[in-house]
Parts: sequence; structure tokens; C-alpha cells
Amino acid sequence: MDYKIKKASLEDLNEAAELFNLYRVFYRQESDVEKGKAFLKERLLNNESDIFLAITNGKAVGFVQLYKLFHYTKLQKQWLLSDLFVHPDFRGKGLSVALIDRSKQWCEETNACGLMLETEKTNDIGNQLYPRCGFEYDGLHNYYHWWRTEK
Repeated sequence: MDYKIKKASLEDLNEAAELFNLYRVFYRQESDVEKGKAFLKERLLNNESDIFLAITNGKAVGFVQLYKLFHYTKLQKQWLLSDLFVHPDFRGKGLSVALIDRSKQWCEETNACGLMLETEKTNDIGNQLYPRCGFEYDGLHNYYHWWRTEK
């Protein structure tokens, strides 16, 4: 399958938002394309994330979204691979690996020390994919969340 990976811009917002919505639904969130579109637009306008799209036959069929972090021991920028999604009709064709490889290349281009990610323990496909792509499981750290309550 022929494809290309391109850095998303505001011109790609509609296609990126459709994929982002499918991704959120995959993670048991309510479908809301417009809300997701506004979220992505804000990230892009404020340079708060970088998004790469997998394009085949002129259509976006997958994406990865990276957020900038800083690593305290490396004293360098690091990218959080926050979101990775390929449309179900295009899975098993190497697009996830291509998006991860482009993310690694982005680390080189931006002088970042590397990528980090987290995924649900139940994400069997991801938990098999990431080690194959060179990620090492970090059994040393526990990750916790604190959520602000709405008033």
C-alpha cells in the first residue's frame, strides 16, 4: 500500500478531527467531532502538540499526536506519544509503525532525547507493538492521575 506521512496543519483539521473522534470513541468516550476539532485546533494554533497523519489515496487514515515534555535526568526535551490511531479499515498494513518511525525522526529533528508513552494494560495490540518498535517497558514507575472536579 502506498502512503505518506505528513505533518498536520490547520488545513488538515477536518480529517484529523474525524480520526481523533474515532480514537476517542475507541477509548469509550462519547462521539463529538466538533469538540475534538476545537481541541485539536487549539493545540495546533498554540503550538502545544505536533500531529502527523498517515495519508493513502489522498485521505488521512491514521495519526499520531506528540506533546513536548522535558526529561529531568537527560536535561533535554522529550516527546510524549499521547495518541496513536489507525482507522480500522487500514490496520495491519504497517501504518502504526510508520507513524512511530516518523515520531522517532521528529525526535532527531527537534533534538529530543526520545519518546515516552503509556497505554492501557488491556491494549493487547499496543502492548505487542511498542516493544517491537524499540520501546522498553518501564516497570520502575507508577503513574497516577489527579482529576479536578467540575464546579
